[in-house]
Amino acid sequence: MLKTNNLLTAFQNDWVSLLTSIVLIGVLYYLARKRINFGYRVLIALGLGLLAGIFFNKGHHDATSVTTIGTIYVDLIKMIVIPLVAASIITSITSLTNVGQLRKLGLKTVGLFLGTTGIAAIIGLLVALLFDPGSGIHQAVPADFQAREVPTVSQVILDLVPTNPISDMAEGNVVPVIVFALFFAVAIVKLSSKKPETVAPVKQFVESFKEIMFQVTKYVVRLTPYGVYALIANMAAKYGWDTLEPLIMLIIATYVALILHFVLTFGGLVSFAAKVNPLKFVRKAYPTIAVAFTTRSSYVTLPVNLEVITKRLRVSPRIASFVAPLGATINMNGCGGVWPAVVSIFVARVYGIDLHLSDYILIVAAAIIASVGVAGVPGPASISTTVVLTTLGLPLEGLGMVLAIDAVVDMGRTAINATGTTVSALVVANSEGEFDREAFDRNEEDPLELNIA
Repeated sequence: MLKTNNLLTAFQNDWVSLLTSIVLIGVLYYLARKRINFGYRVLIALGLGLLAGIFFNKGHHDATSVTTIGTIYVDLIKMIVIPLVAASIITSITSLTNVGQLRKLGLKTVGLFLGTTGIAAIIGLLVALLFDPGSGIHQAVPADFQAREVPTVSQVILDLVPTNPISDMAEGNVVPVIVFALFFAVAIVKLSSKKPETVAPVKQFVESFKEIMFQVTKYVVRLTPYGVYALIANMAAKYGWDTLEPLIMLIIATYVALILHFVLTFGGLVSFAAKVNPLKFVRKAYPTIAVAFTTRSSYVTLPVNLEVITKRLRVSPRIASFVAPLGATINMNGCGGVWPAVVSIFVARVYGIDLHLSDYILIVAAAIIASVGVAGVPGPASISTTVVLTTLGLPLEGLGMVLAIDAVVDMGRTAINATGTTVSALVVANSEGEFDREAFDRNEEDPLELNIA
């Protein structure tokens, strides 16, 4: 009996997608060598991935090689998240002179995150009522759908408290790590005034570690166009166009709500709170928006966002390194605000359940609470939506109907999440006098160090 050559078999089954991917990744590498703008290369990768994925889907070609490339990229991002976030938060807080400054900065930042999430839920609610995306849809619930477990209030609180920081880091639990970093940094601030010689080596070590992590992060972020190609191609190969067609109105309603939130909420904050030209803000924040949209990850976008906030928006590193890591974790305008509200109206319509004003108020309140409670949990949009549906007493099976389009709308949701963090950093910096308006107006922009292969 002949032994099976697994490598040869894999190549025989997957050679079309493998060779296609090699060629297209080669094109992206060529564009990088030609110094094509990083954001443009990410969007080109999105287009190439979409076309390749549809080709794989229509031709019934195995896309395992594409999936592998995307998984490697995501794993590299997971590798840098915990050390990057922890070091950024510690150095940001230790740059403050006293605990009072920390309290003031934290209240402003978290207040903006929760307030804009509430506004996002209201906009999503109104748009869903206008578009009525569930009208006329009769689709069977996927047989393999399992509702995610909804955490109790006490469990949410317990999950925020670190029990073993090392274990939390190993398991990728971001929120407990942030809480530990906050305690650690506050202790350094308190001791700095009493025993500066004791804490000086620790502060110096953390600062050096942060700079090293920034460099490691830049290496990983430079792979973003290739990772984006693989992730989008895998999504398109898996779902294809036919799966998305019945739910097109839900996709439209979601994106209309996201765009309205972007224009009205973010545009209003930028114009009136930060007193900045919103069109100029969008041009400068474009790399953040593009990377968030194509990668569907606030953590992937974090390094780019940090550079955009400091080098293009001219916000001080102290504000940026505090707001951006926190925003990547708990700022859920898209995933926790717009999406749960739209899906709630959709599910109620599909099952013929009437909702009243009190239910609408409950949707907004539950969305705000859920956006904090699921921070750092994989699949935050699904968890937030599950919490809101459960609070309203709507059938959880309704969430199974929208799983097919989750990847499509997640691009827009993540772009809104990341942009909200950028806006919040600008508004907070302006209120704290740490926004260099003159440099911003002169269009002084340092290179992002990402325009290379």
